[in-house]
Amino acid sequence: MIGPVINSAAIIIGSGVGALFGDKIPSDIQKRMPIVFGFASMGLGIAMVMKLNSLPVVILTLLIGTILGELIQLEEKITVLAGKLKQLVEKYAPPQNPTMQQNEYMDTFISILILFSMSGTGIFGSMNEGVTGDASLLIVKSFLDFFTAIIFAIRLGLPVATLAIPQCLIQLILYFSASALLPLTNAEMVADFSAVGGLVMFATGFRICNIVSYPVANMIPALILAMPVSALWAGIMTQLH
Repeated sequence: MIGPVINSAAIIIGSGVGALFGDKIPSDIQKRMPIVFGFASMGLGIAMVMKLNSLPVVILTLLIGTILGELIQLEEKITVLAGKLKQLVEKYAPPQNPTMQQNEYMDTFISILILFSMSGTGIFGSMNEGVTGDASLLIVKSFLDFFTAIIFAIRLGLPVATLAIPQCLIQLILYFSASALLPLTNAEMVADFSAVGGLVMFATGFRICNIVSYPVANMIPALILAMPVSALWAGIMTQLH
């Protein structure tokens, strides 16, 4: 269980460093590093998509999952929750960047939430540690999250530290359920799941770089559907052949 703890601690410490000492970091680095993190998210997404087993499964899952997310307005609900977290933290710590527009703040906040909590590295790393005890993937992710938290806490302030809470909860659930879930999966299902996660990560990178401001959180249901759809598709293909 060391991986989720280290990963969450990296976000909390990084957020504290960024919020308290951000004025000592050169402005050029502050401006350019978020773009680099966006590129990193795109790169991780591409690497994950390359693992796909069945393109029809990945596209169908993404379409159905995104439609569900749009219907239930998932991002809107997450935005409301994020706003409450922001207000709670700002009772004890002043806004880091009071001139930032609320929409811009929430766009960035949700993008970082997805980057921290929904990345394939974090999901697979948690399950892998739960089965093998190897936390190396989550430790590597912690390095990236630490520096990401520093840079974004300069802009968003201490509320970035609260993102450690959903991340830790998700990783702990995956850690403890891994031994029950993994026997029900196969390599093809994991590959399709990784590919769907890769597309979500790629879209997140676009949003971080301000290329496209799409409600990426509405794509999250696709992650839940990926493995069941992959298994169903494999069963149908087997029957047809």
